[in-house]
Amino acid sequence: MEVLKSLKNRWNAPTPTFWKRVQSVGIAIGGIGAVLIAPPFSLAIAPYMVAVGSVAGVLSQLTVDDQR
Repeated sequence: MEVLKSLKNRWNAPTPTFWKRVQSVGIAIGGIGAVLIAPPFSLAIAPYMVAVGSVAGVLSQLTVDDQR
């Protein structure tokens, strides 16, 4: 239960500027990957792009600035 509370606090804490940029790039890569999965001639790299974008977005959201 302590872990979930810690994750919730980290999720709601402000994200540093650098990690906001990483989050934006991750979301963009995931979106491009999702678009590339949709057509019948799907590229082999598209699922990896979605996975990398999702992980980058979530991990950058959980990053907090401890020096504040």
